[in-house]
Amino acid sequence: MRIVLVGPPGAGKGTQATRLAEKLRIPHISTGDLFRANISRQTELGKLAKSYMDAGNLVPDEVTIAMAKDRMEQPDAEGGFLLDGFPRNVSQAEALDELLQTEGIKLDAVLDLEAPEDEVVKRIAGRRVCREDSAHVFHVTYSPPQQEGVCDACGGELYQRDDDSEETVRTRLEVYHTQTEPIIGYYRAQGLVVTISAMGPVDEVTERALEALKSGK
Repeated sequence: MRIVLVGPPGAGKGTQATRLAEKLRIPHISTGDLFRANISRQTELGKLAKSYMDAGNLVPDEVTIAMAKDRMEQPDAEGGFLLDGFPRNVSQAEALDELLQTEGIKLDAVLDLEAPEDEVVKRIAGRRVCREDSAHVFHVTYSPPQQEGVCDACGGELYQRDDDSEETVRTRLEVYHTQTEPIIGYYRAQGLVVTISAMGPVDEVTERALEALKSGK
């Protein structure tokens, strides 16, 4: 299957993308991983992207699209892929359509993860990360530490990252609504959108997604 995964910050896209890709036995292609891999390997695209990032500028769509094209042409993606974080806007979605048409393939579905705005704000703003080891993450409501402000694993101080503050989260949501959400309408016109609730236990959301992709609704 060839799938695009969309949803607001805090909907659990990263978690579901990993799980769904494993279940469907297709590669999980995320924009963040593409950038990190190209920059780490010092590819021409990586060097170009880094030059924009170092200058404090956004990486142009054509660079992101070129990275995605290169990744989708790898042997492990012949049988399908799951795109996470790309396309990020309608112009990228149009470019992806053109790219796939050139290759003689098409998307099977666009999986839209829905979650109430207040819930995603609560999910993100409640996160607390250990200063000693950022892999240790807690949540003030859903997975609180045994002692407030102290990491259960190593005793390090727990803190809220700047980009997890409620104000920053609401700004990120506004960017999502303005830039990314319109691709849902774009793909809905093509009959590709499958919408599910991102609420509930992780396993339930995964099964809900798999069933929706199977039935096409």
